[in-house]
Amino acid sequence: MASTGKIEKTEEEWRAVLSPEQFRILREKGTELRGTGEYNKFYAEGVYNCAGCGTPLYKSTTKFDSGCGWPAFYEGFPGAINRTPDPDGRRTEITCAACGGHLGHVFKGEGFPTPTDERHCVNSVSIKFVSEKSS
Repeated sequence: MASTGKIEKTEEEWRAVLSPEQFRILREKGTELRGTGEYNKFYAEGVYNCAGCGTPLYKSTTKFDSGCGWPAFYEGFPGAINRTPDPDGRRTEITCAACGGHLGHVFKGEGFPTPTDERHCVNSVSIKFVSEKSS
């Protein structure tokens, strides 16, 4: 279900299609304030797509309440998310495989009762929910 092609745009092209806050987070690797994102406590059925390019990233069935203050998922669609260790080696950044947009970070081994024992800590600004009913 992940996009097979790469989406490449110039900084100016991204600025033209993203809000200033989306640009700050998706393209400049920013972070929204804890507990402020629209999807933090949101649990409708559907799919979360990349807010930058529309690539499907997560099923709502993989979302859980981690208490971290950001939307948390235990796995993404196969091939939809790239993982890159931060330069300091303390965290692993997750990005959209199609457009390279910054999503957040993934953490392993925290003991959550999920099938993967992973927490994808994602900025709400980086994703866009699409209801199952509108599909």
